[in-house]
Amino acid sequence: MNTIPAQEIKRRGITAVDELIETGDVHIIKNNQPRYVVLSEARYRELIEAQNEAYTARVRASLEDLREGRVSRFASAKELLNAIESEDEA
Repeated sequence: MNTIPAQEIKRRGITAVDELIETGDVHIIKNNQPRYVVLSEARYRELIEAQNEAYTARVRASLEDLREGRVSRFASAKELLNAIESEDEA
């Protein structure tokens, strides 16, 4: 994991980040705490694509559950919450 203090960026400018990002994501430390993460554009696009693929997979799985009859319907939100609480207790 690449880390750099915010003060170093203030002192050296974006060049400090450019050098580190060649080997991976850069975590910026401010007040001795990780505060920010800088990603390359390519890495950012990878993460967005993975997020979109996961979303699509969840929707497809939900549609499959619906088609296979693995979906319960409830008359009200209260009824749904009661069912969830019953499952948690089991």
